[in-house]
Amino acid sequence: MENTELHPTKARILETAARLFFEQGFHATGVSTILREAGVNSGSLYHYFPGKDELLVGVLEHYIRIMRPILMEPVEAVVEDPIGRVFKLLERYREGLVAFDFRLGCPIGNLALEVADDHAEARRLINQNFSNWIDAVRDWLAAAGDRLPARVDRRQLASFILTTMEGGIMQSRAARSLDPFDASVAQLRAYFDALQAEAAGSQTTSPSHSCSPSDSAAPTRGR
Repeated sequence: MENTELHPTKARILETAARLFFEQGFHATGVSTILREAGVNSGSLYHYFPGKDELLVGVLEHYIRIMRPILMEPVEAVVEDPIGRVFKLLERYREGLVAFDFRLGCPIGNLALEVADDHAEARRLINQNFSNWIDAVRDWLAAAGDRLPARVDRRQLASFILTTMEGGIMQSRAARSLDPFDASVAQLRAYFDALQAEAAGSQTTSPSHSCSPSDSAAPTRGR
């Protein structure tokens, strides 16, 4: 992984390419458009990226670098409750659907659909982006402690949250309505409520508070 302190020209190329790939798609974005929007010449671009495929790899590495400061840390800054953070994060994706009038979804999800089949290195980095997202949410769930049942695999639950988000976005874009996304999140919230109720119930009926046959008074022996 490159140092996070990028040369300003390289950073500008990456930020411009990331925006254009998000807005227009990878295949529909020409190198000439990236050069014009970034305000750089071809020599500057090819100094850092020999071709468009290498630029795609750079953009995906860029997303890995910025995931926590751009996506997770702002949520952590405004919501202390770890489970509340999950739903605040989903709220931010919902806001994005509204802001872009359902035209754009998750930038990593978009690239997964467009390029993962025919670009092995891009597929690996897309998977890494998803995995890092899941790990960050897993850490929130782990911080919830015994509010969730011990039987629940925190990483699998975080992966389920990602699936809910990506699927809800896709359906809402197709419907041009928030209804599918909201319905998906409502079901996820109901599931979390059920998990928390289960965890609370198991705490109130722990063995130390229950009565088992062995605890019953045994017949006294004759004296």
